[in-house]
Parts: sequence; C-alpha cells; structure tokens
Amino acid sequence: MTGPRRIAAALTAVLLSLGAALGLVATNIIPADAATTVTITKVRADSPGADRGSNASKNAEYVVIKNTAKKSIKLGGYVLRDANGHSFAFPSGFVLKAGRSVAVHTGVGKNTNAHLYWGQRWYVWNNDKDVAKLQKSGKTLSSFSYKRVTASGFGVK
Repeated sequence: MTGPRRIAAALTAVLLSLGAALGLVATNIIPADAATTVTITKVRADSPGADRGSNASKNAEYVVIKNTAKKSIKLGGYVLRDANGHSFAFPSGFVLKAGRSVAVHTGVGKNTNAHLYWGQRWYVWNNDKDVAKLQKSGKTLSSFSYKRVTASGFGVK
C-alpha cells in the first residue's frame, strides 16, 4: 500500500474506532482499501543457472501476489507489468482467496489457484533492476522495484 493509501486506511480505522466508541457506527465495517488489498510480495528475477530459455528456467522466474484482505478478490481485469512494457492480464474469472498468494510464472504451464503462467518466449524480469506493477484500469495498486537480486534470484527492494 502506498503512503497516501496507508494514511487514508489508518485514518479510516481511527475514525471508525472513535465512532464505534461513541456508538455512532457499526463495528464490523471494513475500510474499502482493506477489502480489496492485493500486494506484490516477491519478485524472483533471476532463475537458477544459465539463462538458456528453457521453459523450466523461465518458470523459475516469477512474481508473487498476495491477497491480504479478509475476502476473496476477483483479479479478472488486473494487469501485471514490468518497466519495459511487458504485460500479463489475469484470466477473467480468476479469484484469489483471502490470505492466499499466486505466483505468476514467465513460461508456459497449466494455470491453478496458486500458479499462473504468462507464456512468454523469453525472460521478462531484468536481473539488475526492474519494477513490477499490479494495475487495474491503469491505476497502480501495488509495485515492487528492485536494484539487485540476492544469490537465490529474488529482487531486493
């Protein structure tokens, strides 16, 4: 969650708590931000071994997105993008359950609730630096930028 959204969510929570204490609002209301929160938690930008383009190697490159809300979220219409303009559109009807994560792999595979496949012919995520953005209707909901990767290939914020 970005700074302004985090501040708005915190302010909403404070106001709801104050209102509940005064008996002005119901206590089971979840702020709209919290009800639709999806976050990029990891980017594995450098798959193990040499980048020779095998499907297994491309699938070892992935982005993990987590639903931190208490309700399932329909991700149809959401798009994952990198800094170079590659874009992955989530399948219509794809639902990410509350508290669950999905890994979006670069290569080809069979989509499941926990793994989606981009079907790219070559690697997407740069090993030196890149930005992963999760967007809906052109609005960035979450981003993960890195300037280097660890020995295990994960991007470091």
